[in-house]
Amino acid sequence: MAEPSASDLSEDRREGRDETPYERADRNWNEMLQELRVLQTGAQILAGFLLALAFQPAFGDLDDGQRVLYLSLVVLAGVTSITALAPVAVHRLLFRQRVKAEVVSLGHAAVIAALVLVAVLVIGVVAFVFDVVLGGSAAWLILAALGTLVIAAWVLAPLVVRTRRREERGSA
Repeated sequence: MAEPSASDLSEDRREGRDETPYERADRNWNEMLQELRVLQTGAQILAGFLLALAFQPAFGDLDDGQRVLYLSLVVLAGVTSITALAPVAVHRLLFRQRVKAEVVSLGHAAVIAALVLVAVLVIGVVAFVFDVVLGGSAAWLILAALGTLVIAAWVLAPLVVRTRRREERGSA
């Protein structure tokens, strides 16, 4: 990690933090670990739910399209779990290499990817359940409703906050 510049330090102080880039990397890593705990737990619960479904008596009643959707969701749950665990693997492989900022950066990318995968997985699982219980029309309706909610809560709300923050900085 490069030595902190005077502009890095002054930026930290302007933002209300008096920390070095190394301390910032440590703080960011710890915050990301908290987020990962929630993300991994949710992904694992969904994966467990999906895996248990195959052993239920009614599983034989699924049509071919529902089986394809189910297997796609199982694979997606596996990919999501692997992606959500990637920051831990990266950290282990780069442990004591003095590259914490790079680990945080790679972890950040993996967390963003895992969030996208979890969103698709949650929406897919709920749509699958609606399809089995109520039919295809209900599945498409809930898919659209949950997709809209994810976009509003996970994308648009943070973008509004980010835009307001930038405007406040610009007028200060």
